[in-house]
Amino acid sequence: MNDHYLKKLDRVTAILTQLQSKPTVRAQDLAAKFDVSIRTIYRDVKTLENAGIPIIGEAGNGYSLMDGYKLPPVMFTKEEVLSFITAEKLMQKFSHQSLGNHYQTAMEKVRSVLRHSDKSLIQNIEKQIDVFNYHPKTEDHIQNIIPIILESIAEKKQLNIEYKTVDAQISTRIIEVVGVFFEFNYWYLMAFCTMRNDFRQFRVDRILQILKTQTPFLQEYGQINDYRKNSNGNKTKVRLLVEKKIINHLVNSKKYYGLVEEIEREDGYEMIFETDWIKDGFPRWVITFADYAEILEPESLKESLKELIKDISKNIKD
Repeated sequence: MNDHYLKKLDRVTAILTQLQSKPTVRAQDLAAKFDVSIRTIYRDVKTLENAGIPIIGEAGNGYSLMDGYKLPPVMFTKEEVLSFITAEKLMQKFSHQSLGNHYQTAMEKVRSVLRHSDKSLIQNIEKQIDVFNYHPKTEDHIQNIIPIILESIAEKKQLNIEYKTVDAQISTRIIEVVGVFFEFNYWYLMAFCTMRNDFRQFRVDRILQILKTQTPFLQEYGQINDYRKNSNGNKTKVRLLVEKKIINHLVNSKKYYGLVEEIEREDGYEMIFETDWIKDGFPRWVITFADYAEILEPESLKESLKELIKDISKNIKD
């Protein structure tokens, strides 16, 4: 079998996988994915139809499999099986507890369709991979909370939540969730709050009660990152000039404290932040490397550091 037919076989198999995994697949999207002409995709789809695969659709429109048609299990490559093992280890340590059990049962289904040789591969290597996570796990007040949130996004239905803020204040909100994200060891949701008439972030473990209503969203929303980029609120802009020799020690923490831009200069790195912790958390972080940094702005940060240093000096005993 020559190279041309091998490539076609791989492509036709991949198209079949796309049809299995999506409700509708457009010919132009397939052509872009496999870097071939649309006419080639038309011929590949015809090949599948000639093989007895019931494909619904026409050239120029979306293709889909006939509803209810079942295909044999997809065969995975060795590299794909190894990626499943690694992903499973990551999910065990970093997945939200309301997703963990669902992921485990999903992986059991994946394992059930593997070839015997692939099952042996998993057995031989799964104990040789581990992920060490030193952050404490957060506990939720509600089981299966993230699946409830994801259902509300998919169905575009409002949520009624009871939420506990960082200062222990409890309020009831009606929200329309744009999406969920994981950051700094916590799960958050980005949502439009009808009470504030604005977008807000809510930490999932602070939700005390949740109810999916039958009220549809009042508006359409874009992707979650579109809103996260614009969710600065009343943050304070901070500019620091940091010596190059310590910049690698700030790799993890600088993002946590709101880094938005980093500019290399001859005398160091100018780091620009947007933070809402300017009164307490940010000064306490800066003091850990203050002898290698110059505060360019704001002046209030300089004053906060001076006061903090005074307080530290009072507590130091001879």
